[in-house]
Order: sequence, then C-alpha cells, then structure tokens
Amino acid sequence: MHEFDLSSAIVATVNKHAEGRRVTHVTLRIGRLRQVVKDTLEFYLAIVGKDTPCEGATLEIIDVPAVLVCDTCQNEWQIEIPAFICGTCGPGAVEVKTGEEFMVESIEVEDEEDAACTAPR
Repeated sequence: MHEFDLSSAIVATVNKHAEGRRVTHVTLRIGRLRQVVKDTLEFYLAIVGKDTPCEGATLEIIDVPAVLVCDTCQNEWQIEIPAFICGTCGPGAVEVKTGEEFMVESIEVEDEEDAACTAPR
C-alpha cells in the first residue's frame, strides 16, 4: 500500500501544476533507497489518475542510485544494498549523498491549441 499513497501524492501534485490541462507525460525521480516497486507504482498511478487530467499520461521513472560519502576521507561509492561502511576507512560516519529522492521531475501538458488541433503531426 506504500505505492498507493505515493501515487495519490503524485497525482495530486501533478494535477495542481497542470491547472486543469490534460497531462500527457510525467517524469519521476526516485532514489533506490526509497524502496519503491515501480510496477506497483505504475499500476496505482493508473487507478488513482483515472478521471483526472493525468489519465492516460505516459510515465518515465529516473532511477537515482544510492551514493554514500565518507565523512572522514570523502570517498564516494554506490551501493545496491544498505551497507553504510566506508570501503576505505571502515566503520564510521557516512552520509547518504543520493538515493533518497522522490520527486516529480517534470510534467508535460496539452496546450489548449494542441487539444483543438486535429491535423496529423
């Protein structure tokens, strides 16, 4: 159900910024540490977006790798599983540099002129 709540927040954000215009494309930026199941998110987006300006919009998800940085030596590395130990210094203080992102990167909307146009593009 985590993805259902995320989908609801995405649709609310996108609809707010679309200002009633039909949304044709949504780009999301999701960090690996967010533990989002992308197929489930897409499934719920289709359900939550039904009968809203988001209905039928295509979705692009930018996968942001989890990158850590050591506070001691400034070594940076990507992780696949959470293992917060510097490979250079060993156990100590590390910070998450990237991987916790969850944001709507951009949306594309249909202009009123585009909606009225019936000519092939």
